[in-house]
Amino acid sequence: MTTNILALLPIMIPIFAGIIMLFMGKRPVMHRVVSGISGLLMILAAIWIVAHVFQNGTMVTYIGDWMAPFGINVVIDMASALLLLTTSIITFAVVVYSFQSIGIERERYYYYVMVMFMIAGVNGAFSTGDIFNMFVFFEVFLLASYVLITLGGTKIQLQEGFKYLLVNMISSNFFVLGVAYLYSVTGSLNMADIYLKLEDYDGSLVIMTIIAVVFMFVFATKAGVFPLFFWLPGSYYAPPMPVIALFGALLTKVGIYAIARTYSLFFIDNQAFTHQALLLLALLTIILGSVGAMAYTDMKKVIIYNILIAVGIILVGFSLMDEVGTIGAMYYLIHDMIIKAALFMLVGFIIYRTGKADSERLGGLIRKHPVTGWMFLVAGFALAGVPPLSGFYGKFFIVQSAFDNDHYIAGIIVLVSSLAVLVSVVRIFMNVFWREEMDFSTLKPIKSDKLLFSSIGLVIVSVTFGLAADFLYPFFEMAASSFHDPASYASYLTEVE
Repeated sequence: MTTNILALLPIMIPIFAGIIMLFMGKRPVMHRVVSGISGLLMILAAIWIVAHVFQNGTMVTYIGDWMAPFGINVVIDMASALLLLTTSIITFAVVVYSFQSIGIERERYYYYVMVMFMIAGVNGAFSTGDIFNMFVFFEVFLLASYVLITLGGTKIQLQEGFKYLLVNMISSNFFVLGVAYLYSVTGSLNMADIYLKLEDYDGSLVIMTIIAVVFMFVFATKAGVFPLFFWLPGSYYAPPMPVIALFGALLTKVGIYAIARTYSLFFIDNQAFTHQALLLLALLTIILGSVGAMAYTDMKKVIIYNILIAVGIILVGFSLMDEVGTIGAMYYLIHDMIIKAALFMLVGFIIYRTGKADSERLGGLIRKHPVTGWMFLVAGFALAGVPPLSGFYGKFFIVQSAFDNDHYIAGIIVLVSSLAVLVSVVRIFMNVFWREEMDFSTLKPIKSDKLLFSSIGLVIVSVTFGLAADFLYPFFEMAASSFHDPASYASYLTEVE
């Protein structure tokens, strides 16, 4: 365990970038420069944090020199560090992608400011060691996301934005309720301290189970878990593609992280109910996502429903609560963040170029954009878990864990979902790039260098991640330890004491 003020950099860099851009006024070019530089700085800071945590263990920073459990602290273990690095890479890619896709009017009205504030909230949620401050950071990124989902003021954005706002306001109220219940039982808000206090808890399991259900309602709503997914397909369809890429890659993953963190620290005494319920909901989410992905030919909707499949697969790994399952969940979590952003960006490029989202209205684009076509296919194979691409390793460990724990149906559902993913993305590829040629004279002459730099760049990152999986294994083994061995997460507190 080390104490280092630099652990605050992933939160402070986007906050200061947002404030600087606010003082600049409506100057889109300067906003691009500041947000681009901030994205690069976040990547560098996150790389340093990953290396530091790998060498020295969990990083802890105490705000105002008030030691835990009384003060606010930032706790970055390897799981948080990897999530911060992945978030930073995606943020930089989306910012560059936005230069040619978000539109000058949205840029004038503080689009990049809202992106930076949203990322500050996401990074804060990944790195806080305090359950109440997790709520605070949730509200930070949700407030920014409310603006992003409605920025532009189209009818569908306002309709879906209102639904998004209403659902998240309700879940946030239940978040406060859950935190209050938890505090009444433990007398603490520090997550490590709560874990240590619950080790000696001799009260009613019914109370903790009720609290677990409240937290599940909150975080399952954020993550889009069955049956609380109803808001997600419409809300994620409405905004411009860069916003969809950010939401699809990051926001559902914050909900997953919150489930994994709280269920591994707080609700481990009644796993026969809590974690089995989580496993059941995860499997139902996979099934629902598979049906949705197979049902549509609209490219955005197909990838959105693939978000639900991934949410379910990751939660299957975390619900099993063993080393192999949590390693697989961490592998698949990082993989899915990268590849979902890449696929949304590739789909966005196709839509900007053709003006159409329905894949069955397109065809023959392999002649015009061969590199884009083959990159889309590679990304689709990675999403489906074709070896040796990045999606394979996470699914392999998750299925192995499911079979080892006699959850054969869960393992089979995860495997079959790979077929649904493969069919859904290959169908898009065949329709868009290999069907009978469309009328190429209708193609829009758009600038695409930054669009393709971001989307193809993330596909390359994903491929590299898959090929380097063996090299990266120690990092993911270390990241998974705090979930299947929660005492390792709380160890910084016992060292202080």
